[in-house]
Amino acid sequence: MDFAPSSDHESIRAGVRDLTARFPDEYWRKIDESHAFPWEFYDAMVGAGWLGIAIPEEYGGGGLGVTEAGILLEEVARSGAAMNGCSPLHLTIFGINVCVKHGSAELRQEILPKAADGSLHVCFAVTEPDAGTDTTRISTFARRDGDSYVIRGRKVWITKAAQSSKMVLVCRTTRREDVEKPTDGISLFLVDIDPESVEMTAIPKMGRNAVQSYQVYIDDLRVPESARIGEEGKGFRYLLDGLNPERILLAHESLGIGYASLDKAARYARERVVFDRPIGQNQGIAFPLAEAYMRLEAAGLMARKAAWLYDQGEPCGEEANMAKYLCADAAFQAADRAIQTHGGMGYAREYDVERYFREARLMRLAPVSQEMVLNYLSIHALELPKSY
Repeated sequence: MDFAPSSDHESIRAGVRDLTARFPDEYWRKIDESHAFPWEFYDAMVGAGWLGIAIPEEYGGGGLGVTEAGILLEEVARSGAAMNGCSPLHLTIFGINVCVKHGSAELRQEILPKAADGSLHVCFAVTEPDAGTDTTRISTFARRDGDSYVIRGRKVWITKAAQSSKMVLVCRTTRREDVEKPTDGISLFLVDIDPESVEMTAIPKMGRNAVQSYQVYIDDLRVPESARIGEEGKGFRYLLDGLNPERILLAHESLGIGYASLDKAARYARERVVFDRPIGQNQGIAFPLAEAYMRLEAAGLMARKAAWLYDQGEPCGEEANMAKYLCADAAFQAADRAIQTHGGMGYAREYDVERYFREARLMRLAPVSQEMVLNYLSIHALELPKSY
C-alpha cells in the first residue's frame, strides 16, 4: 500500500465536499425529523456523476474501485449527512456489484447504465424475520414454473424499498433439507417490484429516518428466468461478492460519522467558555477527544487496507470484517464523546450530535453485528471451533 496522497483521491474528496456544502446540518436535521427522502441531495449527486463511481465505464460509470467509493461515502457522512445521505447511494454502489460480476451480458446492459445515471433505484433483500444473520435459513422460495419462477416469502429491514423499482432478491430454489450443504440451493434474482404481488410496511425506528426500512411481503411474484443472476443454486457464493464491499463501504461511512462528531465537539470545546476558560483547555474534555481521534485514524487504516485488497482482487474477508468492527466502534465512541463535550446541549437536536450518535449506534448492528464479526474472526483467523 502506498500512503502518499493521491491526487485522484484528493479530487474526489474536494468534489464531494463542494457538493455536500450545499446541504448543511439544517437540511439533514429537517428531513430526519420529517422522515422525508432526500431527493434534492440524491439528484445533486446524480447530476455530478457520483452515483456510478464504481460501475464499469462501458456502462456509463466511473470505472473506479471500492477504495474510491469508500472515500466518496466517507465524505458524504462527514458533511453531516451521516447515514441519511449515504444510504440512498451505497445500495446502488454495492448492491449492483453482483450484477457486474455475475449477471448475464443482457442483464448488465439493461441495468447498469440506468444505475449509473441514477434513473434506476434498487434495494437489496436478504434478511428475513426468522433467519436473521443465518442466511442459509431463509424461507423465501422461488418455485420453477416453465420458463419462469414464482416467488413467495418475507423480507425485513429492506432499505429504500418504497423508492425502488427493482430488488436484488435472495431466495431458495432448493429447500435447505434437500441440499448437501446449507449454502447450496440459494439463488439471486433482480426483480421488478410489482405492487400486485409485493406489499411493504415501513418500520418505525430510532434513527436514519429520512431513509425508511421496510418489511416486505412477496406473494406469488412471477419473474422470468432472465431475472436470475448467475446459475441457479449458486447465489450464496455470489452474495459473498457483495458482502465484503458492503462492509468496507459501511466502515468508511462510520468513519465519516465519527469525524463529523469529532469536528463538532472540537469546535464546541474551543468556543465554549466556562469558569473563564474554553472547556477544551481541560484535560477531562481534551483527552477523550484526542483518544477518539486516534481510534478513528487507526480504524481508517484498516478500512483503507480492506478496500485496497478488494480492488486488487485479493481475499479480504478478515479485513472487511475488521474494518467494519473497528470503524463502527470508533465512530460510536466519537459520537458519544461529542455529546458529553456538549453537556446538556448535546441532547438537543439543534446541535446535531444526538443525530450522529443515533446513526453511529446503527453501525454496530448493521449490516452484521459486532458479535458476528468476532465469531467470523474466531473461526477464520484463529481457527477456533465454531460456536454457533
